[in-house]
Amino acid sequence: MAECMQNSSASKIRKGSILIVEDSSLFNNALRRGLISFGHEVTSTFTLDEALLHLENNLYDLVVLDLHLPDGEGEDLLENLSSKQKLKIIVYTSDPDKERRNEWFRYGVLGYLSKNDPFPHVIQEIDKTLKAIQENTHYNILVVDDSSVVRRQVTSLLQPRNYKISIAIDGDSAIEVINTQQLDLILLDLELPDMNGEEVLKYLKKNSASAEIPVFILTGTYDASTVGRLIKQGANEFFLKPFVAEELLMKIDFWIDSKRKTRQIECERQLLQEYKDTVDRSSIVSKTDKRGIITFVNDKFCEISGYSPAELIGKPHNTVRHPDMPKEAFEELWQTILSGQVWEGIVKNRKKDGSPYWVQTTINPIVDIEGNIVEYIGVRTDITELQNIKETLQDKLHISEEHFEDIYRRAQLYEKAIDESNILSRTTADGTILYVNNRFCEITGYREEEIIGKTHAIVRHPDTPKKVFADMWKTIQSGKVWNGVLKNRKKDGSPYWVDSTIIPIKDKEEKIIEYMAIRHEVTEIITLHEEIEKTQQEIIYRMGEIGESRSKETGNHVRRVAEYSKLLAFKAGLDEKEANLIADASPMHDIGKVAIPDSVLHKPGSLNEAEWLVMRSHSSIGHKVLSGSDRPLLNAASIIAHEHHEKYSGGGGYPSGLVGEDIHIYARIVTIADVFDALGSDRVYKKAWSLEKIITLFKEEKGKHFDPRLVELFLDNLDDFLVIRDRYQDHTQF
Repeated sequence: MAECMQNSSASKIRKGSILIVEDSSLFNNALRRGLISFGHEVTSTFTLDEALLHLENNLYDLVVLDLHLPDGEGEDLLENLSSKQKLKIIVYTSDPDKERRNEWFRYGVLGYLSKNDPFPHVIQEIDKTLKAIQENTHYNILVVDDSSVVRRQVTSLLQPRNYKISIAIDGDSAIEVINTQQLDLILLDLELPDMNGEEVLKYLKKNSASAEIPVFILTGTYDASTVGRLIKQGANEFFLKPFVAEELLMKIDFWIDSKRKTRQIECERQLLQEYKDTVDRSSIVSKTDKRGIITFVNDKFCEISGYSPAELIGKPHNTVRHPDMPKEAFEELWQTILSGQVWEGIVKNRKKDGSPYWVQTTINPIVDIEGNIVEYIGVRTDITELQNIKETLQDKLHISEEHFEDIYRRAQLYEKAIDESNILSRTTADGTILYVNNRFCEITGYREEEIIGKTHAIVRHPDTPKKVFADMWKTIQSGKVWNGVLKNRKKDGSPYWVDSTIIPIKDKEEKIIEYMAIRHEVTEIITLHEEIEKTQQEIIYRMGEIGESRSKETGNHVRRVAEYSKLLAFKAGLDEKEANLIADASPMHDIGKVAIPDSVLHKPGSLNEAEWLVMRSHSSIGHKVLSGSDRPLLNAASIIAHEHHEKYSGGGGYPSGLVGEDIHIYARIVTIADVFDALGSDRVYKKAWSLEKIITLFKEEKGKHFDPRLVELFLDNLDDFLVIRDRYQDHTQF
């Protein structure tokens, strides 16, 4: 069987690389199209020079050559080509030189095809030749001859055909090779220096391991009596030296091809036996003669029935027939198989101990070459467990056979509906993908064969935190169901989102054997949600700009405060989600100013106490405008608007006089960002401060106006804040 596996591997012939050298466009194009249709890679050239140029840079499995080119003819052409590589050549010409072509095999010529032959025949012969020389590497030919000239001549003929070649120069060395190597054909000289070749032939044929090897006799002289004697001893072909190369090659190819077919038949026979053994091991098998008398039962038949082979062979199948089976069923069975047709059905049988068992049965008539039935083979599958379930349902739940089938079909439809409406996959316990459905392939852009055997990391998006997957694995490995929304990545790199439920599948010992993942695509929902959030952010930003514009401030103030706030939030240890939320909400910190009269808002001098009360009301107004929403963004904006004028020490802060960490972290962050930017910008009531003066203020107000920890973080990372300032700079800013 190992040899058959090797031959099977050898039979997977790779497609060849072919160079056509033909000056006729008609023949060249026809050859090219035909060979491409057989799957070969083809390069067309029209002159010797063009062919030589391709041979300088490429290797070809085969050259199809016309011997009459504009820049080369006949043997000169062959000599020029073969000087570049050890080529394998098929000559394709309308005028082969039959006198000389026997000598041209030394240039690597494999054969000759005529332009007068039909194109389909020519293409098939080229393809057949290419396949043969690829397969020939598995065949070993022994050349036994004391003449170095003959050995070189034969070797030069066989090498282009890719045969393996072994050499022996006398009888003793020939016998040594025969005993140590696997040979497929022997070329044997009759006149050897140490013994007659006939003795080698006798040794060969007496040895069972080598008796079937074809032997070609090479000799300088022979007569009819010698030929007759050697044929009786096992010789297959005779060649008189000097032999005709083409004839010798044709005979070698014929015998090797015959051996190849014999091996193929033997391998198919072995494969058939393997199939038979597989069926025998996995199914309940019996054979009967045409009268229905059992002639064979396998082990599984005996195991399920409880009978020994001796108790069954020679008996009819009535031995295991259950009385519940109606007689009409067997009459219908016999009518079917006697007509030469296959019968299939469910049979209830009875074991030796009287208990029932059910088998799904196929009975196949076996016919001889004349179409006469000679025996019957029955192949069965045990379905006892399924039938017991049916009977239990019928007896205890009053579900009939018809209803059972209906329920089963309905379950199949449910399964189909789930499969077609969801994105499904199954993995092993270690996460290796076993199955994906069509919807999985459609959404990811991967083919099934690109997914099976991989893990889901192939579609994992880098935006999804590793912590999510760690939590998922912890959950499902504990035997619990995990649910969550994941951002994944398609084959083309584009993202998609799925609401995933991953269910551990357990065996009867509660051991996890695989996981099933059921997903619904929620890309459209996520995209819509993101669009809504972006719209909210845009509205809030524009409203913030409106508030600032009433104060004669620029939109860049809003942008700078947002960026300062985001950076400080990160430095304070908040996660990306909260940092972005603060940045998005911060533009609304002064939205209450829209309700402040221009006379107060734009007053160039100091405000009196009454005006100052009006100005301070903008915090409460902003809070009132923004509060009451269930949106996180508006809630955050409401907090910031209400508390960003509170002071850490409590003194002088408004509107509530909150102290320390009673002031929300969002407001404490935005306060620093807002004051830093406001002091560095021109306002109607003041000029921009220098950076040194601002830094001095922050140091003085640390723990008073500002959260001391946040001030330290701000000052330690001042360069990063200045980068933001410079990126969104106003012309009037310091």
